[in-house]
Amino acid sequence: MKVIASSLRKGNVVDKDGKLYVILFAENIHPGKGTPVTQLDMRRIGDGVKVSERYRTTEQVERAYVEEREHTFLYADGEGYHFMNPETYDQVAVTEAVVGDAAPYLQEGMPVQVSQFNGIAIALVLPQRATFEVVETEPTTKGQTASSSYKPAVLSNGVRTTVPPHIAPGTRVVVMTADGAYVERAKD
Repeated sequence: MKVIASSLRKGNVVDKDGKLYVILFAENIHPGKGTPVTQLDMRRIGDGVKVSERYRTTEQVERAYVEEREHTFLYADGEGYHFMNPETYDQVAVTEAVVGDAAPYLQEGMPVQVSQFNGIAIALVLPQRATFEVVETEPTTKGQTASSSYKPAVLSNGVRTTVPPHIAPGTRVVVMTADGAYVERAKD
């Protein structure tokens, strides 16, 4: 199905020259002079080659039909990452290349949108936020509250982030799954 380039988003699949590409990053650029363009960073399905393309925002692009279903993350092993469809209980193994940077944020039982094309998993969309425990951070020193400074911390998933001074090891925090940025202290 043909769509205009400006409507493409991360996770969409496009058909370019008979090959399928999953969009990793999409940005609409409106320069002061000239025509607006859509910048797409894509990964070719099959061999994983990354390409960058620019289209005029009104240009027609062939979007492939992809089946998107919610799955639950089960576990990871040598074969890949395993997800289960909660309605049919079918299990899907997803390769590490498809999971990519999302791997550290996967937690057992986490709901994840899995995009499949012809029965093959091609993309994942995680929830925007996830909760992790802080395992390592610098101790708080008195008098640091004058400015809003953040201190480095390591989460239970191994991701390094920055947290406010009042966060101590053992505290559960909510972070963005896109970049690991601190959002708030967990309410649980």
